[in-house]
Amino acid sequence: MIRRSAALVALVLAACTAGGVPSSSGGGGGVTINVSLTQFAQTPTPYGTSLGYSPAVTTVSVGTQIHFVNVDTFAHTATAIPGATTFPGTSPFTAKALQQTGTTLSGGFTSGALQPNGSSQNITADRPGTYLFGCFFHYGAGMRAAIVAQ
Repeated sequence: MIRRSAALVALVLAACTAGGVPSSSGGGGGVTINVSLTQFAQTPTPYGTSLGYSPAVTTVSVGTQIHFVNVDTFAHTATAIPGATTFPGTSPFTAKALQQTGTTLSGGFTSGALQPNGSSQNITADRPGTYLFGCFFHYGAGMRAAIVAQ
């Protein structure tokens, strides 16, 4: 009986420690994309240079839930760039990016203005494709990334 209790405690503790629960795989847990202009360096991608999101290119299965978490000390957005196959040279966003909308990749989305430690709504990878997005506030600095749904 003591061995079973010890094994159960070890299992519970493992689930509570870093690495105990996958945070970047599809399925029930979903995928978190971290947002920070200061923590995530420029990275080349097939769509142009990415900056400020980790990972720079997130690959998920159709049906996966995705959300963004601002791990920076100032506000950001994660806003879809509809129809783009490469990152546009200038910001494609309007002030509408500041209000949270959309719950699917194919329908378009914006996290709205995510304050420090803020988290976006869940966004469903509803159709296969490549979905580019960026930050309303910092697009000119190169803050952009991609989600590939398969």
